[in-house]
Amino acid sequence: MIEPRPAYPFAWTPQPWGAALHSARLDEVALHLFTTRDLVLRGPHSDDGWRQLAAAMGVKASRLVRLKQVHGTGVIVIRAGESRKEAKTDAGRPRADIVMTDDPTVAVAVHVADCVPLLLADSVTGAVAAVHAGWRGTAAGAARQAVSAMQSHFGTRPVDLIAAMGPSIGPCCYQVGSDIVEAFRAAGTAHAQIREWFRPLAEGGPYRLDLAKASIDQLRAAGLDPANIDTCGLCTACHPSLFHSYRRDGARTGRLAGVIRPK
Repeated sequence: MIEPRPAYPFAWTPQPWGAALHSARLDEVALHLFTTRDLVLRGPHSDDGWRQLAAAMGVKASRLVRLKQVHGTGVIVIRAGESRKEAKTDAGRPRADIVMTDDPTVAVAVHVADCVPLLLADSVTGAVAAVHAGWRGTAAGAARQAVSAMQSHFGTRPVDLIAAMGPSIGPCCYQVGSDIVEAFRAAGTAHAQIREWFRPLAEGGPYRLDLAKASIDQLRAAGLDPANIDTCGLCTACHPSLFHSYRRDGARTGRLAGVIRPK
């Protein structure tokens, strides 16, 4: 048994490279994984890691779609039977933070090192999405935007969505200044949500930011059934033997992935 134990319905699952996490509820709808630092996804040997991840998803390496993440709410849509039309970067990856598909030959992924990796699956249509939600994306409503895009592109009903959030930095370790609070306020975040997501350590800050709760609240506001929103409850900064953390280790730290594929 790997420690720490994730919150229900998450469980550890063995992979050829080591440990990974999955949600039993999401398993019923889509094939998916959240990786740990056992799989190398950044640096000189990362191509092999991404190939292993594609194999675990049962797709060719060329069919594992990754993003050039820019901390926003841009969406890439890959429809079954259609050619991919993407805004290419010099690295050959589309610039966006949300990627979705209904093609079972395609897996979609986001990579993180403290930000929230959010996976969504439509239990009726089978469409799936992967969302990268750091503080900037969360302030811009990344979770809410992902639900809206699935409605527009795949006819998804929010009540049919299953959501799972992998490891991210928790409020136990994520201290931010008043400038971040003001950025959320400027983006239109309601005062009641500011009070819920930011807990002051002293008058005027700093604050503890709960990124996972912010995404949960956005999903609920978008119409998801609260019973269909799962979070593993594991903080990336608290567990250095399992997870990479930008806040703990700095800019050179590795990356974790959340990946999902329609069944």
